[in-house]
Amino acid sequence: MKVVLFCGGLGMRLREYSENTPKPMVPIGNRPIVWNLMKYYAHFGNKDFIMCLGHNAHVIKDYFINYDECLTNDFVLNEGKTELLKTDIHDWKITFADTGMNSNIGMRLKSVEKYLDDLAPDDMFLANYADGLSDAPFDDILEFFKKSDKTACFLCVKPQQSFHYIRLDDDGMVNSIQDTTHTGLTVNGGFFIFKKKIFDYMRDGEELVHEPFERLIEENQLVAFQYDGFWKCMDTFKDKQNFDEMYASGDRPWQVWGE
Repeated sequence: MKVVLFCGGLGMRLREYSENTPKPMVPIGNRPIVWNLMKYYAHFGNKDFIMCLGHNAHVIKDYFINYDECLTNDFVLNEGKTELLKTDIHDWKITFADTGMNSNIGMRLKSVEKYLDDLAPDDMFLANYADGLSDAPFDDILEFFKKSDKTACFLCVKPQQSFHYIRLDDDGMVNSIQDTTHTGLTVNGGFFIFKKKIFDYMRDGEELVHEPFERLIEENQLVAFQYDGFWKCMDTFKDKQNFDEMYASGDRPWQVWGE
C-alpha cells in the first residue's frame, strides 16, 4: 500500500532544538524519526511513500537525494570501491510533493490525491503524521480495519503527557483529580488507514480530523484500533531527549525490523 507522510508542519514546540530542522528530520541515533517510521512500514511490505512537504522541504529532499548507506551500514572498501554488506532503502519509492507552507493536514492530503489516482474507491492507503513511532501490530490493525468494512481507521493510544484530568461541579468544587494515564482516555496516535473514498468526505481547506471525521462519524464509517503498547511522538525537546536516552540504552521497541 501507498503511505502518505505529513512532513510539512512548522514544529513550533521543537524550535529550541533547531529552527532549521523539520520535525520529521529530528534524529534518533544516526537517522531521522521519519526514516524510522518508514522502516516500520517497509518492514510490513509498504514501501511506496508520498511525502507531503512544506516547511524546510529542502532538508528532507537533500537527505534522501544524497542518502549514503555507507554512513549507517557495514561495508567493505576494496581498491577505492565500496561494497555494502547491508542495505536499507534501495527498494523504496518516494514521491516528494510540495503541499504548501501553511497547509493543514486535510489540505496536504487533498494535495496528493492525484498521486492516488490508480486506486479504486475501496482500495486502501496509509497515512501518518510522521512525528511518532510505535511497535503497534500492523497486520492486526489492517485485519481489524478490513473486517470493519468502514472508510477510515486510526490508532488510538494512551496520552503520554502527564497532565491531570479534573472533574468539577457547578460551584467549582473539585470532585476528582486523576493523572491522564489513569483515566481511560485515549488520543489519536496519528497512524491512519483510509479507503480512497475518504476524499468524498473532504472539502477544500478543512482539517482532516475535524469536519471530514465528523461526517464519517455521522455515517458510522470511522473506527479506531486501541493499542496500549509502545507509542511515543516527537512533540517537544523533552521528547527528543527521551528518544535519545532510549536509543542510547538499547531500548528501541519501535525497531520491529530488528537491528
